[in-house]
Amino acid sequence: MVGAMELTLLMPCLNEADTVAVCVRKARETLGRLGIEGEVLVADNGSTDGSIELAEEAGARILHVAERGYGSALMAGITAARGEFVLMADADDSYDFTAIEPFVSKLRAGAELVQGCRLPSGGGRVLSGAMPALHRWIGNPLFTRLARWWFGTPVHDTNCGMRAFRRDLIPRLDQRCTGMEFANEMLIKATLIGTRIEEVPVTLHPDGRKSRRPHLRTFRDGWRTLRFYLLFSPRWLFLVPGALLMLLGFLGWGVAAGGVDLAGRTLGGNAMIVSGMLLLCGYQSVLFALLTKAFAINEGLLPMDGRMKRFFQRVTLERGLVVGGIVLVTGLALVGTALCRWWSRETATDATAEATALAVVGGTLGTLGFQTVLFSFFASLLGMAMRRR
Repeated sequence: MVGAMELTLLMPCLNEADTVAVCVRKARETLGRLGIEGEVLVADNGSTDGSIELAEEAGARILHVAERGYGSALMAGITAARGEFVLMADADDSYDFTAIEPFVSKLRAGAELVQGCRLPSGGGRVLSGAMPALHRWIGNPLFTRLARWWFGTPVHDTNCGMRAFRRDLIPRLDQRCTGMEFANEMLIKATLIGTRIEEVPVTLHPDGRKSRRPHLRTFRDGWRTLRFYLLFSPRWLFLVPGALLMLLGFLGWGVAAGGVDLAGRTLGGNAMIVSGMLLLCGYQSVLFALLTKAFAINEGLLPMDGRMKRFFQRVTLERGLVVGGIVLVTGLALVGTALCRWWSRETATDATAEATALAVVGGTLGTLGFQTVLFSFFASLLGMAMRRR
C-alpha cells in the first residue's frame, strides 16, 4: 500500500527475555523480504527480566501495558497499532514469523480474520515437544468441536495464537475478556456477526524458553475457556438442559399417572413430587436462557438475534400476565380441590392418593404460573431496549 502502513506484527510479552529478540528480528527480516510496509510492536505486560530492552534493541516499538492479562496486552496493542492489518503471535518463538505471507495474502484478498491452524485436521503441524499431549489430543480438539457446533466457527483450531485481522474489525467486536479467553472471544464474536473468516495451516515449534515455565495453565485456562463458551451460549447453558428437565418431568407425571411398576413397586406420589421438581427446575432454566440472551444482546456482548427480537415483539407483558394468571389460578384450584378432599370424611387410601396427586400437580402449576408472571415483568423491561434495536 502506498503512503500507508499495511501491517503491524503484534507480540504480547511478559518476561520473554529468552525469545523476544529472536521473534522481533525474524519479523523485521520478513517484512523487508516481502516488501511490506509494517512495524513490529511488542505489548509488554510488566516484564522484569530485560525483555523490553532486548526487544527494543532488535528493532521493535514498545508499548507498556499496565493492566495485567493476555487480553489486556493484545487489546492495548491493537489500539496502538498503525497498520491496516494486524498479525498477532506469541513472543516465545513457537510460531514462525517468517511464514506470515499466507495471512497477508488472504487479508489482501478480502478476508477480515485469518486464523492459524496447528492441528492436522486443518493442515497444520505440531512438532515433537511443541504441545502437551493433553492439549493436542483432548483440549484443543474438544474446544474446537464445541465452537464449531455451538457457534458455527469455520476453523479447525480455535486456540491457535497466531492469527491476522483487519484492525477496523476489532471495534465492531466490543471485546471484554482480559485473559486467555480473549482469542476465543474474538473468533466467536467475529463468527456471530458474519465476518469473513479464513484459515491458514501453521507449524507449531517447541517454544524457546529456558528460564521459566509457560504462562498457560492447563486446567485453569481450560476451565476459563469452557466457562466463556457456556456464558456466551445460553442455549447450551440453560435452554437445552432446561428443556430436557421439563421433558423428564412430564414423562414422570405420565408414568406415575399410569401406575407403572418399577422393581415391584408402583410409582405414585413420590414420583410425581420428583417429576414436579424437574419440571420447575427445567422451566426456570428455560426462562433464564431467554433473559440471559436478551441481557447479553442489550449489553453488546452478543449480536442482535432476529428470533429474539420477534419473541419480544410477540410476548408482551399483558400476554404473559394472562397466561401466567390462568396457569396460577388453575394450580390454586387444583390445590384447593385436594385440600377439600383431604378434609372430607372420605379418608380412604385411594382418596388420599388422589388428593396428593392433585396437590402436587396444582402446586407445580401454581408455581409455574407465578414464575411466568414474574418473568413477564422482567422480560418487558429487557424487551423495551430489544424492540428499539
